[in-house]
Amino acid sequence: MSPPTIKHFLGDGGTEGGRDEGNTLASERALIATHAQNYPAGIDAGALTAMVSFSSWNGFKNHGNHSLVTDVLKGRMGFRGLVLGDWNAHGQFDGCTVTHCPQTYNAGLDLVLAPDSWKPLFDNTLADVRAGLIPIARIDDAVRRVLRVKAKLGLLDGRAIRTEPSAIRSDAYRALAREAVAKSLVLLKNEGKTLPIRPGAHVLISGDAVDDMARQAGGWTITGQGTDTAKRDFPKGQTILDGLTQAIAAARGTADYAADGQARGKPDVAIVVIGERPYAEFQGDVPTLAYQPRDQRDLALVKRVKAAGISVVTVFLSGRPLFTNAIVIASDAFVVAWLPGSDGGGVADVVVASRSGKARDFTGTLPFAWPADAHSPTTAALFDRGYGLSYSASRHVATLSEDPRIDLASGLNLDQYFVGGRTFDPWRMTISDDGGARPVVAGVLVSPNGLVATHPVDIGVQGDSRAVTWSGPGSLSIDGPAVDLSRQLAGGFALVASMVVDQPAAGPVMLAVGDAALPIADRLASKEPLTLKVPLRCFAERGARFASIANTVRISADRSLALTIRSFRLEPVGEPLACAQK
Repeated sequence: MSPPTIKHFLGDGGTEGGRDEGNTLASERALIATHAQNYPAGIDAGALTAMVSFSSWNGFKNHGNHSLVTDVLKGRMGFRGLVLGDWNAHGQFDGCTVTHCPQTYNAGLDLVLAPDSWKPLFDNTLADVRAGLIPIARIDDAVRRVLRVKAKLGLLDGRAIRTEPSAIRSDAYRALAREAVAKSLVLLKNEGKTLPIRPGAHVLISGDAVDDMARQAGGWTITGQGTDTAKRDFPKGQTILDGLTQAIAAARGTADYAADGQARGKPDVAIVVIGERPYAEFQGDVPTLAYQPRDQRDLALVKRVKAAGISVVTVFLSGRPLFTNAIVIASDAFVVAWLPGSDGGGVADVVVASRSGKARDFTGTLPFAWPADAHSPTTAALFDRGYGLSYSASRHVATLSEDPRIDLASGLNLDQYFVGGRTFDPWRMTISDDGGARPVVAGVLVSPNGLVATHPVDIGVQGDSRAVTWSGPGSLSIDGPAVDLSRQLAGGFALVASMVVDQPAAGPVMLAVGDAALPIADRLASKEPLTLKVPLRCFAERGARFASIANTVRISADRSLALTIRSFRLEPVGEPLACAQK
């Protein structure tokens, strides 16, 4: 097995608002102190490859930053391995496209990640070398690094040792994964020595995340977003429910599972497992750190169990610290389990005592501060970095404030998607064709196979709109975290799309929300300014699930079409509208 790649270089974890592919605003001193410390250690540990981040440092894209990639990583840090790009990220550098970017090689990247655009990129790169735009010395350095990594991995002389895939399911691998889970748990609260669960206890197990492998594993598991990961994908894996049930039975206790928290009899204690749903990349971007700011169903569950006179242990699954004060207050014990992966039994190893009354102790501590309010990024810490209780070192948690200290309603932005030439948080505009998708950033952008193109235009003021041109099958979409738009559906809201038809549709065009689409080609048949108002009920009638909408707008065309987009938003409408009203 090859050594891991160190990534994403540099400052990827410090972007404004935690946005994926965002901008890290920091002095060089802060960049070194906060973001660069792990790279020398990774290099010394034997990492042979390093990946450059999509993000920017002070507005300058890392994929074109010679100072960071060549002067710092290869020079000052002495990295002699292979420097990789991220997925078509070179195409986001000013003056580049995904098929042409001599700047990224000259910045120091040795291998560009271009899975769907590599053929024209190869041709253009070869032409650039022949024209002298990329020096031969730069090519020699890149080739030397490729050969060096291959030699170290034994790929040049037949020594390569490849891990047998079946070994990943071995008992030894699973035991290591389970130990990692146990060691990563962080205990934030344990009033009255609620934990560990004593032998022989009658335990109520509840929460919609307790038997959900997707919630345990998070994004980039089986699929990109990880939302459809299931227990069947891990034949030897354990959900947290599996692990708890086995551990409680081994300690001669009884376990009752009730998703709704309705207990049979009077349990001694309840374990409620809740947390975030899977996400990856920009779909995990959030404007506030408040957990379930719209529908606090998990808080209601914890309070309902507590009101029945049952001590509550909350196990919280999350890829990041979140503002959870109300749930911490309502719980007797609160455990952060992060994303434990496929071996949920590691949770039970710590929270449930064995038949002898002993349990493995907590050793995990917070890698980041736990927020005291809902500001994003964290501005005040409830629990500092390094905090973590244990059975041998506990403490009382004082009264906490439930005040998020921000206006959650204004921060959530459920209805303004694209206005004034920019996409509003937490939403992201992308263009895509059969070669993949590209986030729409400043300037000119072309989809991977060149079938959809977009650039900013001026209608009222500079850059207040965006022109989008289709030359073949492709889409323009606005996506983000899954949100509940049930109230907007019930309130008679409509999707309002303000645009100018620059070139009428030459074929079918679909307007979609979620998984439901409506044909709109007839509305795009002539050159004219146009405002489409489509009631949300029209999409609901076609199957859109408004309790969880991550794709708020999608326009798909099969043939030529050109639009100038002025705005996408939701707004209440007082008059009855047809499903594609002008």
